[in-house]
Formats: sequence, structure tokens, C-alpha cells
Amino acid sequence: MSALICGSMAYDTIMVFHDRFKNHILPEQVHILNVSFLVPDLRREYGGCAGNIAYNLSLLGKEPLPMATVGQDFDPYAQWMGHCGISRQYIRQVEESYTAQAYITTDMDDNQITAFHPGAMSFSHLNRVPGDRDIRIGILSPDGKDGMLQHSEQFCEADIPFIFDPGQGMPMFSGEELLSFLERATWVTLNDYEAELMRERTGLTLAKLAERVEALIVTRGAQGSTIHTRQNEYQIPSARPDSVLDPTGCGDAYRAGLLYGLMEELDWETTGRLASLMGALKIETYGTQNHTFTMAAFRERFEADFGYRF
Repeated sequence: MSALICGSMAYDTIMVFHDRFKNHILPEQVHILNVSFLVPDLRREYGGCAGNIAYNLSLLGKEPLPMATVGQDFDPYAQWMGHCGISRQYIRQVEESYTAQAYITTDMDDNQITAFHPGAMSFSHLNRVPGDRDIRIGILSPDGKDGMLQHSEQFCEADIPFIFDPGQGMPMFSGEELLSFLERATWVTLNDYEAELMRERTGLTLAKLAERVEALIVTRGAQGSTIHTRQNEYQIPSARPDSVLDPTGCGDAYRAGLLYGLMEELDWETTGRLASLMGALKIETYGTQNHTFTMAAFRERFEADFGYRF
């Protein structure tokens, strides 16, 4: 069984400013803002929601099939995917475009200034959800707007249940469009901020939203997560990280855990805890695709955190 991961593939260029933005940005002069920050620390990471989810799901021993549009500069990422054993079958390269890129500058207060170039991601509508192979589940993560709308329809046409994961893409959609996603999706996952935005845009409470899908999952970082179904509400505790180094990509790791639990047909209490542990393992490492583990070690860690084996 394989999982189709629709979403972005991106390069994340992360820079660290060894001072505080507030010491260099004068509030009364923001109308003529012209600043330059010296960033001695710089690293380039492989990222994007589809790439991150696929990487984490492969660590759990499943077959992820990321579907994304990328640019002419994708070769290093392609080599990394090959090293990780992740399929590139549904990766479409768009000539004369760059792969989506985020440029993130962080200061000593953990404030961030980010510039994002969507690049080839804007052509995601050129891809189509395949209906001719053993894809049993999917996830629709942030991508180009037209692509997200079309892929949700294509999941339904192919009779593939999928998770709707709007993430940072939610502001692109009206309340009516968000409700159309819920009509097609089997499950929805949001963080607490996105849940509030979903309520505001649709005019529906979380309980009413949960009635439209099999489960609505809301993550709250260190406060754990809540899984709302039509019959029950499950409070999922957070797993305990050994250290807190970099939260970037924790949500994508959590979503890979959800996919694993659904593919294994596990109960929601266990699925939520698996997802929580995936997020904790990610936060212990800098970058979104640098952590690793064996399934034996993962199962031991799960038992240590939650008191039972799965």
C-alpha cells in the first residue's frame, strides 16, 4: 500500500542573525525601512510539506509517493530523494522555473523574517492524481491554489480517501472553498491557529466541522493535540523530546504519523500518540529531514513515553 503526498517541495535557506531585529529596526522609521543583517550562520535544507511528510513516512517503513512540481534547480534534492529511497515518479520538473524557496532569517529572540518564492509550485495544477496504481490513501498539503482545488476533486474521482492539510495555504481560500474541501476529504488536520481561522472563515464550530469528516485533528504543540470524531473526542498528550532544537517541520512529521496510523488501521488514541512522537523526534534535530531512527527504536521510545506497545 502506498500514500500519495500532494504538496510543495522546497529549499529552505536558514540564516541566523547574532543580534535582535528590534535593535536595528526603528519603529518610527519603518516607512523608509532599509536594513542589512550580517548572518554568519547559514544552512540550506531540503523541505516543503510533501518532501517532509514523505521523508518521515519513509522512516516509518511505508511507501510515500510525493506529487509536486519543481524547478530546473532540483537535481540536488532529487539525489537526496534517491539516497532516501523515495520515489520521484510523480515529481514534475518545470523548465525556466526555480523550485519553491524560503529564505528565513532568525534573530536571538527567535523572531523570523521570511521571504518565500513559490516558483514551480504555482504549476502544481499540471499534475494529476493517478488512478491506475495501488494508492490507498492521500494527503493534500499546501501547494498552488489551482492544484489543491483540482487534486481534491481528483482524489474523489479516484475514490482515494485523503487528509486535507491546508496549513499555510489556508488564507488563499474562501469559507465556501474550505467547505468544499471538507465535503471531499475524509480527515482534516490543523494547528490551533489554523483551526481558529477555519472557524472564522466557515462560520462553523469545531464540533460542526467535525461532523463533515471522519476526524478533525487539531495540534497544539507542547500541549498535545485533540482528535474530534463524530462519536468521541480524544485528548492526545505530547511526547517528551530529549531536547528542543528546531520546531520547523514538526507538523509535517506529525502528519506522517497520522498517515502511518491510518494505513495500519490503528485506533485514534494510538495513531495520535504515534504522530505526537514523530513531532518530538523531529524537534530534537536541526532541519526538517536530518533526523533518523529504526522502527525498533521507535517502538521502544513509544512504550517509554506512553506505557504500552503498538
